[in-house]
Amino acid sequence: MNSLPLSVLFSILLLLIILSALFSSSETSMMAINRYRLKHKVKEGHKGAIKVDRLLEKPDRLLGVILLGNNFVNIFASSIATIIFMQLLGEAGIALAAGILTLVILVFSEVAPKTLAALYPEKIAYPAAYLLEPLLKVLSPLVWMVNFLANGFLRLFGVKVKEDATDQHALSQEELQTLINEATGKLPVEYRNMLNGIMQLENITVEDVMIPKQDIYGIDVNESIEDITKRIVKSPYTRIPVYRDNIDEELIGVVNIKKLLPIIAKNDITLKDLVKTARPGYFIPETTTLNIQLANFNENKRQMALIVDEYGNLQGLLTMEDLLEEIVGKLSTDKRTKSELNAEVNDDGSITFDASEFIRDINKAYHFELPTGGPKTLNGLIQEELETLPGVGTCLKIDSYCLEVVETSKHTIEKVKIHLLD
Repeated sequence: MNSLPLSVLFSILLLLIILSALFSSSETSMMAINRYRLKHKVKEGHKGAIKVDRLLEKPDRLLGVILLGNNFVNIFASSIATIIFMQLLGEAGIALAAGILTLVILVFSEVAPKTLAALYPEKIAYPAAYLLEPLLKVLSPLVWMVNFLANGFLRLFGVKVKEDATDQHALSQEELQTLINEATGKLPVEYRNMLNGIMQLENITVEDVMIPKQDIYGIDVNESIEDITKRIVKSPYTRIPVYRDNIDEELIGVVNIKKLLPIIAKNDITLKDLVKTARPGYFIPETTTLNIQLANFNENKRQMALIVDEYGNLQGLLTMEDLLEEIVGKLSTDKRTKSELNAEVNDDGSITFDASEFIRDINKAYHFELPTGGPKTLNGLIQEELETLPGVGTCLKIDSYCLEVVETSKHTIEKVKIHLLD
C-alpha cells in the first residue's frame, strides 16, 4: 500500500467512504420502511419489495451482513487514510488522519445518508436489496458465525432472539386506533369515523344503544281492530312488538308491517291475522357487545332483538339499524336526530338537557366527553355521584363539565344544565 501513488490511495478512500454511506443508508432504510406498505407492494409483485421482505424475515442476519460490510470498509478506510497522511506529514499525520476521517465518515457516511434513508426509506431499501441479498449469500458462513456469537451473548442476559420477526409488527387494537386517527391526510373523515365505529363495537353493549322499554312502539292486541290498524299504518318502523296488556308480561311476538299492508289494503285484517303474522321474539342479554350481536343478527337472520336483564325483565329493544348507526352515523330513516334531542342552548353557552337523555347520545351529538362507563343517563350519573336525589341548584363538577340540576320531581331529576368549564 505504501508504494501506491497518492491519487490511487485517495480514489480507494473515496470508494470506501461511498460504500460506507451505502451500508449506513441501507441499514436505516431497512429498519424504517413501512411494513404494511411493504406487504402491499409484495402483494402487487414489486420485485424490490419482495427482496426486502425476504431480508427482513431474519433481521439478525440482515443487520449482520450490513454491519460486517460497514465495519470492514470503515476500518479499511482508516488504514488508507493513515497511509495517506503518513506520506504527506510523516508520524504526525497519524493523529490528524484519525480526526479528519472521523469527521468525514460521521458527516458523509453516517448522518447524511441515514437522514436521507429515514426520509425516503423505500427509495433506498428497494435498490439496496439487490446488493444485500447476494452479499448475504456470499458471506453467509461469516454472518452466521457473527450472529451465533452475538445471539449467544444476548442469551446470557435472558434475551431470546426469534428467528422470524414477522409477528413482532402486529398492531394492537390501541395502536390500530391511533393509526386510524393519525391518517388525516390519507383517509376522509367519514371513513375514519366508520373505522373508529367498527373498532369500538366490542367496547359497547346493547344496553348502551337500545331503545328504552318506555319508548318502544308496540301494539296491544286488546285494543280495537280499528285502533290497531291506525297504529300499524302510522308506524314509523318496519317491525313492531305485539303484546297483550303489558309488554313485560305477555309478549306475543314481532310483526313485519310489510306483510300486513296487503291485508290492511283489503280492509279485512283480523286479530287472528295479526297474531299469525307475528314472529316469536328474539331475546338477548343486556351485556352482549355490539360486535357479537352483529354476528348474531346475521346468523339468526333477525333485524330486531328484545333486551332483557339478568332476571329476564325486558329492558329495551335493539334493531340492526341502531347497531349500524354506531358505525356509519345517523341513517336518513332515523327520526331521532341531533335537533330532536331534548336540549336547549342558553344565552351563556350552556345547554339544558332532559335528565333522561342518554349520555352517549349527548356525547355524540355535541362532542362532549362525559363518562359512559357507569350510568347511561344524566339522571343516573348525577345520582350515582351524589348518592342522593339532589335539589334544584345543585352543581356537580365532572372532568371539565359542570352539571347543574335545573328541575326535579318527587323521585327523579327532570332537567340538567351543562356548562363547559375553561
